[in-house]
Amino acid sequence: MEILDYDVVILGSGIAGFSAAVHASHASEGKARVAVISKLHAMRSHSVAAEGGLSGVLHPKKGRDTLDSHAYDTVKGSDFLADQDAVEELVKHAPEEIKFFEHLGVPWHREDNGDVSARAFGGMSTPRTVFAEDKTGFFMMRALYDEITSLKNVDIFHEHFATKLMLHKNRFLGIYTIDLGDGSARVFSGKSCIIATGGFSRIFSFTTTSHSCTGDGIALAYEAGLPLKDMEFTQFHPTAMVPSGILITEAARGEGGYLKDKRGDRFMSNYAKSVMELAPRDIVSRAIVTEIARGNGILHKESGLEYVNLDLRHLGEQTLDERLPMIKEIAMKMLNINPSEEQIPVRPAAHFTMGGIHTDIDGQVQRADGKGGVDGLWAAGEAGCVSVHGANRLGSNSLSQCAVWGRKTGYAAAKHARRTKAGKEEYGRMFEKQVERERGRLAALMGREDGVDPYALRDGMYEVTGRYLYVYRNMRGMRAAKKALSRLKAMLPRMVVRDKSQIYNTNLRDTLEINNLIRLADIVAACAMRRKESRGAHAVREHPKRDDANWLKHTLIYNSIFGQRVTYSPVKITKWTPVERHY
Repeated sequence: MEILDYDVVILGSGIAGFSAAVHASHASEGKARVAVISKLHAMRSHSVAAEGGLSGVLHPKKGRDTLDSHAYDTVKGSDFLADQDAVEELVKHAPEEIKFFEHLGVPWHREDNGDVSARAFGGMSTPRTVFAEDKTGFFMMRALYDEITSLKNVDIFHEHFATKLMLHKNRFLGIYTIDLGDGSARVFSGKSCIIATGGFSRIFSFTTTSHSCTGDGIALAYEAGLPLKDMEFTQFHPTAMVPSGILITEAARGEGGYLKDKRGDRFMSNYAKSVMELAPRDIVSRAIVTEIARGNGILHKESGLEYVNLDLRHLGEQTLDERLPMIKEIAMKMLNINPSEEQIPVRPAAHFTMGGIHTDIDGQVQRADGKGGVDGLWAAGEAGCVSVHGANRLGSNSLSQCAVWGRKTGYAAAKHARRTKAGKEEYGRMFEKQVERERGRLAALMGREDGVDPYALRDGMYEVTGRYLYVYRNMRGMRAAKKALSRLKAMLPRMVVRDKSQIYNTNLRDTLEINNLIRLADIVAACAMRRKESRGAHAVREHPKRDDANWLKHTLIYNSIFGQRVTYSPVKITKWTPVERHY
């Protein structure tokens, strides 16, 4: 087993993780040794799938937009659960990130006068989403990857699966990983760590996200006793292609696309008349599900899924080719549909997880006892819940969040590493004990000959989450989900890995991911069944209204010797008093 010493260890290689690596290197003037650990080849991280764009106020002096307007749209879109100080930080620094990525080589779309173009997005009061065609995430990732490979002090470890976050006395020690290429163990010791492993939308079977979106870093933090925040809020993107679940970017509606029911009616006039299809995602998803329940959907016979249509025909071939080329390509390849001539079948799919590891405004991971941060540990991107999205994220704010907190955590981690002299040596024996304990646990897993099929447990999870934790929820269903998921969780220690090989053992990888997914799904149900209101992405039949008097607060959940413990913390309000949302 190899033990590697680094100044900064970054778990995750999406836009947040890569941004953190670049800025940690720059902050240390190339002196800090930085490791980026990815369970995939790093350029296969899910960030490459981000389509629509990145939000930011680029031209405030020209009167087109203001920082306060962007902030208020975000706070209102969050159903007033976002921490407003964090939102103000987001909108303040997002324009800087747009310029930074241009310097890295991202080809932002431009107007004839040379200004960077901005397209409309749901919940935004004015167009402020910059974009590179409909492949924004890919272009940002490519630019970051090119930059990172030019930095001599940054090492990328592709296809390394992290199985344990090692802490001692509220201090980061290291990360235990399996090299999927040959099955060997590799432990990363570090002075600082940033968790940037993304979200966990794969707790649902119908999702826009990659198979890799299994929330591994969030699960590791929870198992280490760290609190998770607002885990009940799972965003469903309104327009996922049926039957595959492939994302049809919100930019399709931003460019003027219509949602139509089986009669050809634009039904969003019944739900958000002033903005129609450009209402926030929670409102549009609820509208689609409601119309389907009323019998206005269309049945996809092969899958049994009901859907509505996304109509882009009126945009014309030229607009699709110039501004939505990937959507056109996907529709033609997957459905043999030319969207300039035919409508695209869509329905809501799990897309983003607003909840994650509880952090402060700087991204530092917080302790379960509420007494400050964990020394040397940060979380960024979808894995960290600084709470800029609250109960519902506005489209294109996610890439802004990844860029802003990638930079912030990268600088903070490098600064911490510079002033921290001791690494694992200070807690050498405790470090060794944790390494040995994890090696023994994994050896027992691989040595088990009989037990529970992990794929059967995953299928059971899909049935529960799809039935009880979808767009609309009810109290009885959430309690049933918690009971069923607790049973599945109890069977996790008996999972068996049938493939005993060492060379790229996908059976082992899947088993580790399923373990994380089921634990996270159980946490989602535990938090959801307690919140007796409808707010953002958490819509409860028995409690259809938002209840600020009792529920204007963040849910915190952590693992203790007594099992799951749930507490609450106040929402930070700086400027905007909560009001009823109207669009």
